[in-house]
Amino acid sequence: MFFWFAGMAIVTVSIVFDSPSLDYRLILLGAVLPSVEVLSGSAWILHTLAAPVVVFAVVAVALQGKRLAQRRWISFPIGLFVHLVLDGTWSRTKLFWWPAFGNVLGEGQAPEAGRSWVLLVLELVGLVALGWTWRNNDLGNPANRKRFLSTGNLPRT
Repeated sequence: MFFWFAGMAIVTVSIVFDSPSLDYRLILLGAVLPSVEVLSGSAWILHTLAAPVVVFAVVAVALQGKRLAQRRWISFPIGLFVHLVLDGTWSRTKLFWWPAFGNVLGEGQAPEAGRSWVLLVLELVGLVALGWTWRNNDLGNPANRKRFLSTGNLPRT
């Protein structure tokens, strides 16, 4: 699944946070990156709460005193958190709360892998969300698109 995570992450974050300082490119990366674990056939660290929490802490500590960089890079763990929500990983207690409930990494498939026909519906919803984002933020306008591609910021509407 790609479009589901990409489309819904950008729409959700833009509505919830409404911040001009977020880098939506990093949010998109964080939202789709855990899906790479599907290639291994199992869910690993990126499907646990530990991953975004550790990345968030690293960003906060490593960029302490660099407010603008901190604001930009905090977008990546936000994307990781959004993936967990959209994937329903929170419903798999042992995986979500790893390592608190034992070592389950690599056991069972990633949550997004077992959805058969629902996968197609979710991907279509994601495409609609990406289309809404394109239209709502006037990304057909070359200046807005260039700004998004160079800074990751969406134009304020």
